[in-house]
Amino acid sequence: MVHRILIVTAVAAEADSVSAGLGLGAPEPLPLPGGLVLRRHADAPDGRVRIDVLVGGVGPAAVAASTGTALAYAALTGAGAGAGAPYGLVVSAGIAGGFQPLAPLGSVVVSSAVVAADLGAQTPDGYLTVDELGFGRSSHPVPEALTGRISAVLDAAGLPHTVGPVLTVSTVTGTADRAAELAARHPGAAAEAMEGFGVAEAAGAYGVPVAEIRAVSNAVGPRDRAAWRIGDALHALRHTFELLSKTVFLELEPS
Repeated sequence: MVHRILIVTAVAAEADSVSAGLGLGAPEPLPLPGGLVLRRHADAPDGRVRIDVLVGGVGPAAVAASTGTALAYAALTGAGAGAGAPYGLVVSAGIAGGFQPLAPLGSVVVSSAVVAADLGAQTPDGYLTVDELGFGRSSHPVPEALTGRISAVLDAAGLPHTVGPVLTVSTVTGTADRAAELAARHPGAAAEAMEGFGVAEAAGAYGVPVAEIRAVSNAVGPRDRAAWRIGDALHALRHTFELLSKTVFLELEPS
């Protein structure tokens, strides 16, 4: 049976880099409800893996809705994932801020967990996660075997990368104090972005494994646009998916 993968980005520039890296030719646009358009790529060379790319929007709420739409459409019609075959993996992908010095600019972060960094409550005794409040969960672990395979491929290619939690925030960090607060609250955090947890929540609702892959365009902390390296990050993102399309994605077990 064919294995299907859904890759979700926030904006078109990220999706363009992912699609270019896959090397599967021009995608076929498939309109979805809500004005979304799924980019359906042709089969991988062995005919066993098919990959869809979705521009899901900025922020956890928008991307949770769009990812859920794609997953629901696949489940109801088979069109998003193929006749009778649901998605077997959902990947949140794009560029991000990296916690320094753990994740240098231009490097790649592979998630060990997808974490909602500010979903909780401030109290006189400190921050409480939504888990501690008893209202849900704030982290989705990524299967260790999947993280290990991705990391091994990047390592073999000499692509600088870090494995660690990727934080999802609704407000991008812009001060040193906020960066230090997040790093202390989430030890080992490697990157900060705005979409991963929303993608993970939607995938979790359908029982689909999730991973997050981010290329680092800037440092988490004071905003210094002159120091951003968006072009380098998009290039690293493209290279990452070029490598994965030839290795890890082909190794996944079909649904």
